[in-house]
Amino acid sequence: MNKEIVIASGNAGKIREFKEMLEPYGYTIRTIKDLDGYREPEETGTTFHDNAIIKAQAVTDQFHIAALADDSGLSIDAFDGKPGVYSARWLGHDTPYSEKNRIVLEKMKGVTNRGCHYTCAIAWTQPGKEPIVFEDIVEAEIAQEPKGSNGFGYDPIVYYPPLHKTMAEMTKEEKNSISHRGKALRKLEAYLDSKER
Repeated sequence: MNKEIVIASGNAGKIREFKEMLEPYGYTIRTIKDLDGYREPEETGTTFHDNAIIKAQAVTDQFHIAALADDSGLSIDAFDGKPGVYSARWLGHDTPYSEKNRIVLEKMKGVTNRGCHYTCAIAWTQPGKEPIVFEDIVEAEIAQEPKGSNGFGYDPIVYYPPLHKTMAEMTKEEKNSISHRGKALRKLEAYLDSKER
């Protein structure tokens, strides 16, 4: 059975990861770029949970279809949990991540507590139904220097000790097996599978 999901995102890296994880299960992925007249909502939430719902519900309300949206970000212990929910907007939306990563490493010079975690909240919305959110995290550390060319965003400076690699050094299979997004998506997949039985 062909199953269609609209991803309420324009982030090419996120869309690629969703495709890698969902297409093997028979899902066809569409994005907001496939929707004529889509109006992007303002992300006014103060949590990943709230912003994921805002993004998915906007697609469902405008087009009367099921939608999926992810809100995710990096929380750094030494920065009191920042940038957190503002990860994409931190230092300006148009500032390249290579520059954001450079600034993080600059601020972390000499800091011994390098703990951090990625959070991902995935909202699933359908016409006439309450939104459902699946959330998970991955604990990591801020690396000493950027490494790797896979992944996107802060991945080159997020080091995962069990694999001795940054997120950007991992294969897609490695990353999807341990990442915040991978874990939250598996919760969604289990939910969707249970609804079909």
